[in-house]
Amino acid sequence: MTVTTNTPMNSDGMAGLAMVRSTTRTDSLSIQPLKVGQEAEVLAFLGERPLHTVIMAGHILDNGLESPFNRGSFQASRDDEGKLEGVALIGHATLIETRSEEALASFARFARTCPTAHIIMGEVAMMDQFWRHYACLGQAPRRFGRELLLELHRPPESFESARELRLATLDDLDRVMLVQAKMAFAESGINPLQADPVGFRSRCARRIERRRVWVWVEDDRLIFKADVISDTPQAIYLEGIYVDPEERNQGYGTRCMSQLGLNLLTTSNSLCIFVNVESRRARVFFERIGFKIRGCYDTVFMA
Repeated sequence: MTVTTNTPMNSDGMAGLAMVRSTTRTDSLSIQPLKVGQEAEVLAFLGERPLHTVIMAGHILDNGLESPFNRGSFQASRDDEGKLEGVALIGHATLIETRSEEALASFARFARTCPTAHIIMGEVAMMDQFWRHYACLGQAPRRFGRELLLELHRPPESFESARELRLATLDDLDRVMLVQAKMAFAESGINPLQADPVGFRSRCARRIERRRVWVWVEDDRLIFKADVISDTPQAIYLEGIYVDPEERNQGYGTRCMSQLGLNLLTTSNSLCIFVNVESRRARVFFERIGFKIRGCYDTVFMA
């Protein structure tokens, strides 16, 4: 895999310092599992960069530090004085936030031992360093993607409301699952309805029960869908945004995303999404609504 090193952007969209600094320290960092009762310390650490850590923070707020719903384990990297140098979720989706290259290298070596690793995701500059420590000789990812992180602080001042947009119910589960499975297959090359049908159905149902899925259903057809993956006071992360192909370019996406902004930004500072760098049409669509580019991320699919 060839990865270029771009400079990450800060919360204002300007080029900023890479969060993983080079270090020549020789003291060792310990990797320890995070336990119930340490949530405040971890959330404070992640809160230093809330937009870039919204997924991990959302998992902690929803499930706590120790839960099968996290589909992995939260780990801490600490220096000799016990101070946090990094926090990582190692598992199906591996996410890492560190303050030093040494901590990043420690997490990379630890992540090698995870048998359930499917996705590793991080800012471009961080992933370049992570892969050098993680990959065995000749190892290559099964699939690779690059996404732009976009953020919205306020919805458009004027837009046509989407009164039909509502929270999904379990009556919508089957149609939501079919669409979500198609989107997952397009992104990762794996169909969750085939790879893990029981687990996939359970996860989709739980998200609906937690009032995290928004839909527009008309004549038994799913016109629009969006999933709230993480919900924190600082940022809400949306995923699985879908418009029926037969209804595209008719304003449904603009109306629904604008309405979502109006609905969700009453409880959080911003909305954020990822858009594939190759999807210029999607980027233009979201920028027209008011989303701004805040960073560039690499996603490595391992299995």
